[in-house]
Amino acid sequence: MLDRFARYALVTDGSPLIRMNIQSILTRAGFRVLTAAGFDDAMEILASRGHFLKLLITDVQRPPGKLTGCDLAFQCARSWPEIGIVVTSGATSLSPGELPEGALFVPKPFSEEMVGRCIHQLVTE
Repeated sequence: MLDRFARYALVTDGSPLIRMNIQSILTRAGFRVLTAAGFDDAMEILASRGHFLKLLITDVQRPPGKLTGCDLAFQCARSWPEIGIVVTSGATSLSPGELPEGALFVPKPFSEEMVGRCIHQLVTE
């Protein structure tokens, strides 16, 4: 059972190492972190726990499948507009028009400071 007073984030990236890195950054920032390797797992977590989440960090590239991290970001923005969204990529750059309104793009590799600025900008207490 999730603690309704805690701050939760969902991290979805195809790379276990990157998920662990982002999880560590977010944990140090005071979040409890849920992780997903792919779109279906992330959607399952959003469907069951979206009302607890404050932040979604997703990579543009997804492991096998047609849907991307941008698809996940748009679905999240439509269904859970209160969740702050960060989209990352090491292979491409996105402009604001390619992201849901209010979402931020962070290129890889990123620093803890960059993620911290996104949290400060997107997450309200």
